[in-house]
Amino acid sequence: MTNNIHPPSWPRRRWLRAATEATAAVAASGLGLAGPALAQASPAAGSSAAAASAAWAAIEQRARGQKVFFNAWGGSERTNAYLQWAAAEVNRRFGVQVEHVKLTDTVEAVRRVRSEKAAGKASGGSVDVVWINGENFLAMKREGLLFGPFAESLPHFQWVDVQGKPTTRIDFSEPVEGMEAPWGMAQFTLYGDRQRVPNPPRSMAALADFARAHPGRVTYPRPPAFIGTTFLKQALLELNTDRSALYRPVTPEALAQAGAPLWRYLDALHPHLWRSGRQFPQTPAAIRQMVADGELFIALSFNPNEAANEVAARRQPESTHAWQMSAGSIGNTHFLAIPFNSGAKEGAQVLINFLMSPEAQARKADISVWGDPTVLAVDRLSAADKARFTSAARPGQVEQVAPVIPEPHGSWVDALEREWLRRYGS
Repeated sequence: MTNNIHPPSWPRRRWLRAATEATAAVAASGLGLAGPALAQASPAAGSSAAAASAAWAAIEQRARGQKVFFNAWGGSERTNAYLQWAAAEVNRRFGVQVEHVKLTDTVEAVRRVRSEKAAGKASGGSVDVVWINGENFLAMKREGLLFGPFAESLPHFQWVDVQGKPTTRIDFSEPVEGMEAPWGMAQFTLYGDRQRVPNPPRSMAALADFARAHPGRVTYPRPPAFIGTTFLKQALLELNTDRSALYRPVTPEALAQAGAPLWRYLDALHPHLWRSGRQFPQTPAAIRQMVADGELFIALSFNPNEAANEVAARRQPESTHAWQMSAGSIGNTHFLAIPFNSGAKEGAQVLINFLMSPEAQARKADISVWGDPTVLAVDRLSAADKARFTSAARPGQVEQVAPVIPEPHGSWVDALEREWLRRYGS
């Protein structure tokens, strides 16, 4: 299976102080250096590698016959079909059954695990693997709801691009510390028909100018819809020259100071949006459809390949093009985690390790399958595995990838959403 985008090595940039300190803390602690990476660096690499191999073989043996309840967002046919394929492969190869528990919001799984811990259910929990990042990971990590560290001991972690994609170890400014395994990359992206948007706005200020020039043709999903909140964070980051406070836990004072330019921006923008900013679509899917119908001119996504997916599915015209904010576009990694009370921890690790394999990552990155960019360092793979990721560019792919701006601290999400709803939610 070939992938229709060769994932870029995300450009190096001056990482903000908080993200840099968090990365240094992980490195200094030695956390996350178990497994293959440690084995290669150790003087006793041979014996360490043999011990790691034997330990992994024991995990695979104990996993046979286990059933894994994989709690993951179920709102995409492409994603659901990919997970069905992965479940069938894991069952066939490793004897592990996988059931996709379809969520509308990851917080559903978090609440379930939290309730089980409060009830004293220390094993046999209802969640074995959860697709997670951001504020949900922050909550589970700090409340002791996660199993681990396990991620960097998985055999396929050795191929993760921790240098070129630092967010594989830092999740919304929170050190991962092996408590979740990187699964895919995301970055704020916009797209539209080149005939309607020949000169795309590549900054939030330019987007406001475009909205004024094309009244009613631009909008964003109503927060707390994920991409709507991402829109707020992109504006927040662009409008604040000093971003240091955004990478620390939010305080009322920090929200007031950093939020002031955001609210001024939105106050000026909203009158020019769809329905004069008095209503907002509930989902990004609604915006995609309105763009396809010509009612709106610009769609928003957190998957750089969504436009190419839409073109390939013939839901958007071949003249569709995608772009990112030239000074930097907010980006992150999404992860897979195992709750502390999973009754199938071995099966969960086998599933996650498979999903991090070059084969599974290449299939997931294939635009005809899902189009989710890989977490792996493709240039370090074997020639055969590298070939899985090589193909011609497709219409709708991002032509010039922007630098990644790391996500603000996860605590900013709820604060921004609450304030947005207070100001604009009625």
